[in-house]
Amino acid sequence: MKKHDLVYLTEDASHDAAIEIINEEAFGPGRFARAAARIREQGPHDRSLSFICTDYGETIASVRMTPVFAGTVRGHLLGPLAVRPSHKNQGIGRELVRIAVEAARRKGSEAVILVGDPPYYQPLGFEKVRYAALEFPGPVDPARVLVVPMAEGVHAGLAGIIGWRDDAAASAVPLDLLLAV
Repeated sequence: MKKHDLVYLTEDASHDAAIEIINEEAFGPGRFARAAARIREQGPHDRSLSFICTDYGETIASVRMTPVFAGTVRGHLLGPLAVRPSHKNQGIGRELVRIAVEAARRKGSEAVILVGDPPYYQPLGFEKVRYAALEFPGPVDPARVLVVPMAEGVHAGLAGIIGWRDDAAASAVPLDLLLAV
């Protein structure tokens, strides 16, 4: 058995090139056509909720979180989650998901949503979203839309369009406009 020195870290810009290679290995060129990728194209992911795993200093896995509105729910879209082929089936992906979900919970996210394989994600706390409740910007298999609810009424709020959420713009509203409401 090969020995590893796995370290989990918050993603920063220096990891971008390695993450791109890992995602290319895992998903190929078709990754850009996926509905979840179309959401990610709308705005940047949240680096404070995105994580990598290194082995002896080499980036070997990553998970990203993108702020979204999903119906009326202020949540995060998890993905892509990818692990280099040399490190698959060692629990690294599951640990990255656990870390990212817990970070989103601490940050006040109402839900973590993804499009993925239910047998993989349900043991990690994900539940199926009501069939075809969310409208993605492209085709998606509604049976693969999953959520970790973190607030009351999340399942009821997951109805309608899912898209990128601009947290910076929301926090940049002038105080006088907020007080006038």
